Amino acid sequence: MNMKRLYVLSVFFLFLSMGVAAQQKEYSGQMHVTPLVLEQRGDSLYMKLNFDISGVNVDSRYSISLIPSLVAPSDRLDLPAVMVKGRESYNVHTREMALMNKSERELYSKTAPYAVLKGFNAADSKSVEYSKAIKYEPWMAVARLDMYEDLCGCANAARRMGVTMLVNEVALEKIIIIEPYVVTPYLSFVQPAVERVKYREIQGEAFLDFVVNKTDIRPDYMNNPRELKKITDLIADVNDDKSIEVKAIKVDGFASPEGSYANNKYLSEGRANALVDYLVTRFKFPKDMYKVHFGGENWAGLMELVLQSDIDRKEDILTILGDAKITDDQRKSLLKKLTGGVPYAFMLREWYPGLRKASCRIEFRVKGFDVAEAKEVFRSRPQNLSLNEMFSVASTYEKGSQDFIDLFETAARIFPNDVTANLNAATAALSRGDVIYAQRYLDKIKVAPPTADYYNTLGVLAMLKGEYSAAETELKKAAAMGLAEATKNLAEIAAKRENMQQISEQKSAK
Repeated sequence: MNMKRLYVLSVFFLFLSMGVAAQQKEYSGQMHVTPLVLEQRGDSLYMKLNFDISGVNVDSRYSISLIPSLVAPSDRLDLPAVMVKGRESYNVHTREMALMNKSERELYSKTAPYAVLKGFNAADSKSVEYSKAIKYEPWMAVARLDMYEDLCGCANAARRMGVTMLVNEVALEKIIIIEPYVVTPYLSFVQPAVERVKYREIQGEAFLDFVVNKTDIRPDYMNNPRELKKITDLIADVNDDKSIEVKAIKVDGFASPEGSYANNKYLSEGRANALVDYLVTRFKFPKDMYKVHFGGENWAGLMELVLQSDIDRKEDILTILGDAKITDDQRKSLLKKLTGGVPYAFMLREWYPGLRKASCRIEFRVKGFDVAEAKEVFRSRPQNLSLNEMFSVASTYEKGSQDFIDLFETAARIFPNDVTANLNAATAALSRGDVIYAQRYLDKIKVAPPTADYYNTLGVLAMLKGEYSAAETELKKAAAMGLAEATKNLAEIAAKRENMQQISEQKSAK
């Protein structure tokens, strides 16, 4: 299996065995610095050097600092020095260290040299192994390792030590950093069934004002101009669409729950017929296309108004409205008697006029469209498309593109209760890694019996959430039903598990 790896560029340094001839009067003898290890591991650079000053004598008053440095064209990093001190300088250093208190020692440690060596008694064998780890930074990829010496006790600047022998040009260890494996989901979309005849329905409501106990419409009376425009605009919009064939216009009249049922029915039907008469004069549809129906006393509307209010005795009113064991006449009587009729008087005055409404439903048939036509219709009137037509348009876009996702989300908005629309919208959301919206679409539907595509979508959702055991449970069901995408997703999870194990082993090895 191919793993996704980041190969860290090797950093090349010169491993040098360096020595400086005794050309200065401040010391005699030769200092040798030999690199032992210089390698990058992970995000750190490790080095080991050996400093050998056997045979070196430093003037008693002086101190020599040997400073390893990483040097690049635009960067330089000096590392802690190894100090070689003459006898007097070394004794002064020893006394100073002995006299330091705890806080002074802590402060000194922040800038202290790596080691302080005796630069006298030349016959003694004196060396120190230098071991240091620093944070690796990109600029080090073009750096070299230099060694500088600084003569402490005079005003001269640090100078680069002369190279006596080039040992080798060595590449840093090539480190393979195992990146977290990112699973690639394999998605399956469901092609909706072809809708041979596309029947549609749109609905609008108008709250018309009538003179008490009258059924004729006065177009300029109170709020009627605005309310009538809502209905006429609705019908005009359908009437102007050449791809639509109107089949019926149904007008339902609703009454407020006051007075007798018979009178409410008479008034509501009369007012609905008045609305039909008004519309017949403005549109060319035959009158027999209009169907009038009494929608009943609007108890549901009253219940909604009470729920949204803070009316006095609210809970008692809701109890009366929700009691299925009493008749509507009994319900009216109880409301009138509650608290001397005060809440009822308020509802009668403020809410009942708005319960007297007319609902206009337009039933129509839409022509079929080919893919090119469907693309144009989607931009202006997507509700005229069938799910199958939308799916055909989606198939012309790149999977996961914004156009692709927008189309499936629009389909779910137009067909909010359709199983296929919501399942495809969930799958489209997963194509962009959106597990939240995918979950919302899936929560709206129940697929019975569950299909392979449904199991695969559930599995991909769990996989992208990192719930691999749950994902495997669903994907195995889809794979058993023959869905190839599910088998590929199971392979992705296996790859992810192996990758996680390798990362764990690499961390343990460190």
